[in-house]
Amino acid sequence: MGMIEETDKLMLDWNKISGMAVENKVIPVAVQNTITKEVILIAYTNEEAFLETVRKKKLVLWSTSRNKLWFKGAESGNTFTVNRIFVNCEQNSLVYQVTPDKGNICHTSYNGVANNCYYRELDMDSMKLINLNEVKGS
Repeated sequence: MGMIEETDKLMLDWNKISGMAVENKVIPVAVQNTITKEVILIAYTNEEAFLETVRKKKLVLWSTSRNKLWFKGAESGNTFTVNRIFVNCEQNSLVYQVTPDKGNICHTSYNGVANNCYYRELDMDSMKLINLNEVKGS
């Protein structure tokens, strides 16, 4: 993990979408746990990744940082079955409801247990990030 994943300092990436290559035609996908309804990841898909997801019924995304298909769990073994796909009114974003086959979704962990991506909450008074794992553990 890098500093951005471990800091309590708010460092939002306002250039994420503007830094994408023009040929990367992508839309955002909210990935939601079917059982808990927790939003566990916001990512991107392109047509190829979307069609692979539908065909395999497994979570396949488009990695904007690596500029290639991202078969979620190919390296970690933490794969996800896609149960339902919702399309918004303007057809420019999706919600995938998924069931974890094993583990969680994020590349980060806490005491050796994989996180979901939304493991920090912003304290709006101090503008510091609070690691929710540490709040639960206290």
